[in-house]
Amino acid sequence: MTAGGAGERVLPEVEDTEALGHELAQQLSAGDLVILDGPLGAGKTALTRGIAAGLGVRGRVSSPTFIIAREHRAGTPGGPGLVHVDAYRLGGLDELDALDLDTDLEDCVVVVEWGEGVAERLTDRHLVVRLRRAEGTDVRTATWEWSAPQE
Repeated sequence: MTAGGAGERVLPEVEDTEALGHELAQQLSAGDLVILDGPLGAGKTALTRGIAAGLGVRGRVSSPTFIIAREHRAGTPGGPGLVHVDAYRLGGLDELDALDLDTDLEDCVVVVEWGEGVAERLTDRHLVVRLRRAEGTDVRTATWEWSAPQE
């Protein structure tokens, strides 16, 4: 995996999804935005658990579905925290703005599930990860790519 690059991987087990998240975390720092796309059960929260482990943040990572956003503090002095957001229930850009995620971007990595088409405007550059699950199986496929800075 090259820093700032794109890739694709088959993820047969949940542990593989978490391991990919851990690897992706090595490319991330405070101020980065990660947008996760995929249907229910595709592995978005598992990938976020891996990102959290790779960043060394504190606290158990679980789906933020009913609370919209969870903040996890940095595990090491000077390291980034993690803000994990579920944009599925947000009613649009106004509700996203109300979360003040652009403020969190200064000290944290922000991971937004269901954020494609909404969260990109928070920053000029972001990582988009698309997760898909093959029908009738638990095998998932992930593709990821950094956006180019917006002009």
